[in-house]
Amino acid sequence: MSVDPKTIAALAAEYATRDPRDIVEFAIREYGPDIGISFSGAESVVLIDMASKIGGKFRVFSLDTGRLHPETLQFIDRVRRHYAIRIDVYYPQAEALEKLVREKGLFSFYTDGHKECCAIRKVEPLLRALKPLNAWITGQRKDQSPGTRSAIPVVQLDPTFNSAKHRLVKFNPLANWTGKQLWAYIREREVPYNPLFERGYSSIGCEPCTRPTNPSQHEREGRWWWEDETAKECGLHAGNVTKFQDGNL
Repeated sequence: MSVDPKTIAALAAEYATRDPRDIVEFAIREYGPDIGISFSGAESVVLIDMASKIGGKFRVFSLDTGRLHPETLQFIDRVRRHYAIRIDVYYPQAEALEKLVREKGLFSFYTDGHKECCAIRKVEPLLRALKPLNAWITGQRKDQSPGTRSAIPVVQLDPTFNSAKHRLVKFNPLANWTGKQLWAYIREREVPYNPLFERGYSSIGCEPCTRPTNPSQHEREGRWWWEDETAKECGLHAGNVTKFQDGNL
């Protein structure tokens, strides 16, 4: 499949109003087996459910930052067993992580911002996960974060990691779904989900950087709550934020 920008833009327009299952099916058909589903240990399990029912060859990967909730780790393994799939788990490089903790302690993100920690714990492992792939599938939705995700298309050249040396297509099949549609799918099809959602969490990341939200709050308000509301991205989707377009994570 061509990765010409005009071709990808045309695909985005063609599939903009299509069902997410159609988008997942197209992605796997065109890019399998060198396509990976990014599983965060949260609601992106819907993508695994769709892909498993569609069939074809695809990979599933997850990032273990070393700071995930125990419930998230248990859930990742539950999904592995439920769908009888392999989940490739990527970890931070020990040397870089040890240097950060040695110099700044375990909670530097509360004062320095989360970008440095996320670059080590998430972005670098993601780069290794993406290296053998030509495309990846994410669970991003426009309504997750009006400040950073409101314009994401269902398919794009990855705005953060695509390069002349590594052409990378990014699929966001759930982009136009609302949270209600996502949870309707989960409930109706009895898709497994992270038990933390039952405890008031609406967006789940690392334990020190995630807290429950109340019904009046937006789902991403529980993430990095001490920082600017308009830039709540960890670096995995930094291209969503205009000020990150120069490549600074």
